[in-house]
Amino acid sequence: MSPQTDDFMRRVSEDLMDGYDEELEMEIEDRDLDEEADPAIAAERREARRVYFRELFRLQAELVKLQDWVVHTGHKVVVLFEGRDAAGKGGVIKRITQRLNPRVCRVVALPAPNDRERTQWYFQRYVTQLPAGGEIVLFDRSWYNRAGVEKVMGFCNADQVEEFFRTVPEFEKMLVRSGIQLVKYWFSISDEEQEARFLGRIHDPLKQWKLSPMDLESRRRWELYTKAKEEMLARTNVPESPWWVVPADDKKKARLNCIHHLLSLIPYHEVERAGITLPERIRHEGYRRHQVPGEIYVPPTY
Repeated sequence: MSPQTDDFMRRVSEDLMDGYDEELEMEIEDRDLDEEADPAIAAERREARRVYFRELFRLQAELVKLQDWVVHTGHKVVVLFEGRDAAGKGGVIKRITQRLNPRVCRVVALPAPNDRERTQWYFQRYVTQLPAGGEIVLFDRSWYNRAGVEKVMGFCNADQVEEFFRTVPEFEKMLVRSGIQLVKYWFSISDEEQEARFLGRIHDPLKQWKLSPMDLESRRRWELYTKAKEEMLARTNVPESPWWVVPADDKKKARLNCIHHLLSLIPYHEVERAGITLPERIRHEGYRRHQVPGEIYVPPTY
């Protein structure tokens, strides 16, 4: 190869590695940054991390194939992610969407309903977020707020909760009959693990934004949330839209297990793509690139 070709291939390789660096940046919050005194434990951690990334990259490649198949077939997918605060829902959603087209796979995380929405049919604001053909929608919390936080925090009354439980199985059956594939995940963590994650957020300035007064109050009402979860699973685990529980005390295993399971539920296959050839750039004699004013450049701080 010529020196120019070598340099070009090096730049392509660096661009690919930059993508992997981005993945590592996402993982840094999960790692112990202190040096491990025991070499055996340090080696074990490095090996576990290597295995984790190998599997994550493999599963993300399968998610890209799934995305292509969904677009090709016009399939419609809705995935609900529920669980206690700090259970790891956001982490798995990030890893699912990281390498996908946001026009195909989008995340819905609705805020608390406003005054107008509170007067609407309960499911109305969720219906507007449902997918068209060739789309995947991931709900970071969903209509099950009514069976969880709204019930425990007293944002709705007992009659409204009971009406929700009567309605939601029929609502989900209608979604399935309309051609939507509905998948529901509950991320399950232990009392001790949630406490550790909350303390981690409290003492990390980069994570404190994740803690709201509602999160802290939910910690105090752990047992009420447990009772609400148990009733929710018992009354809404129907054949047309079953619940799947993800043990999530180990974040990395939870992510891999959830993504692997999601892929297993959808009958996708690799879609043949036409070969891609980069076209030659058209060059015009006399073309001159105008100089951009220096003052509008971002300063080269790094």
